[in-house]
Amino acid sequence: MSTAAERPSRPSTTTSARALAIDLRPLAVPAFRRMWAASVICAVGGSFSVVAVPTHLFTVTGSSAAVGAAAGVSLAALVTAAVWSGALADVLDRRTMLLAADLGLALTYAALWVLTVLGGRSLPALLVAVAFQGLAYGTVLTTAGATVPRLVPPELLPAANSLNSLVRYGGSILGPMLAGVLIPLLGLGTLYLFDAVALLAVVWAVALLPPLPAADQTDDEHGGRASSAIGRALAGFRCLAGNRLLASVLAVDLAAMVFGMPSALFPELARHVFGGTAGGGPETGLLYAAYPAGVFAAGLLSGAFTRARRHGALVAGAAAAWGVTVMVVGLAGELWIALAALALGGAVNFVLSTFRTTIIQTHTADAVRGRVQGALTVVLVGGPQLANLLHGVTGTLWGPRVVIFTGGLLTVAAVGAIAWAAPVLRRHVAPAPPPSLPETRRSPAATGAQVS
Repeated sequence: MSTAAERPSRPSTTTSARALAIDLRPLAVPAFRRMWAASVICAVGGSFSVVAVPTHLFTVTGSSAAVGAAAGVSLAALVTAAVWSGALADVLDRRTMLLAADLGLALTYAALWVLTVLGGRSLPALLVAVAFQGLAYGTVLTTAGATVPRLVPPELLPAANSLNSLVRYGGSILGPMLAGVLIPLLGLGTLYLFDAVALLAVVWAVALLPPLPAADQTDDEHGGRASSAIGRALAGFRCLAGNRLLASVLAVDLAAMVFGMPSALFPELARHVFGGTAGGGPETGLLYAAYPAGVFAAGLLSGAFTRARRHGALVAGAAAAWGVTVMVVGLAGELWIALAALALGGAVNFVLSTFRTTIIQTHTADAVRGRVQGALTVVLVGGPQLANLLHGVTGTLWGPRVVIFTGGLLTVAAVGAIAWAAPVLRRHVAPAPPPSLPETRRSPAATGAQVS
């Protein structure tokens, strides 16, 4: 008769649930933990300007054209900053660059606060502030993306990227909601002040990072020190295009973004398909909210996929699944079906973005990582804008449902063609973590992160 001690143990329900929950392993690295905790504060308290700036512009001018012009200025500044800061991040200390960029962003919000308190209604002054905001934010995005691989070991990058995405999307949901409630109560100026103060938490976390000096760049193959400034800035694009794995990952992501991102058609879809009111209504709001809600839900279950090693197959599979969900949105005759499809699409896109970033980070030499991150930022910012243009133009010709369904179908077809033409993508498997070291312990020399 066997005893209880001799019986094979079975995983408990609690253990299984814990394995599916948020993968928190990167938080064992002190430097990443501080950065992430500061980003949690800034994601909500530092995102009020997303609503405050366009509201301020419309209040001053009474024209949506001014809001559109500001968006164009911000986009141009962000793209410029991404390219040039990526080049600088490969020759300067990244910690210093992050400090300067975060301080610059905080000072921009402080200047907007002062301008509001003084009753300033100058459109040129507001546009200048928007330009500085785009420059600082583009630098933060690019430099931070190039810094994460220096803080955590490669096997923890999927979990680290999913944690960062969870905070970013959570802030994009909660921050604007709070801003909409607080503007009538506290005024625009107070929200700008909240943004500036929240960024001080990020400045504190960056100040405690170890030095992150540039890697040795004696080789000029990717646009090192000997190249021209323009050559260094464009090296990131050359590196992405010259690596078959990275190029196929980026092509899959672009297909999903450009063909399969129909957000420009949501107002028309809500009005003419789901019976929404003219000028917007609950149906429109729900369509826009369903996607980020799905992204956030996937982040809460990141433990289900961050330990996977077939990163290439996950990228291609998630992109194809996103295309299928978009097709369902185009076919949906009921609002709840479209919302469920968009939420599921957000979840699979979270998987796509997590492993896209991880593959690019792990297959890029540190000497050129800043420039590659700058090029990636340009693509990630420009892709949705191109999607809005494409869907907006074709939607007026063929109607929202036909365009949305066709976009999803093109996404699936394009991803399938890319995966077939690039076997390196579907066969890519991340290396196993070193068995000799525990998951959450690495030497300071290995990660540069064990600094108190």
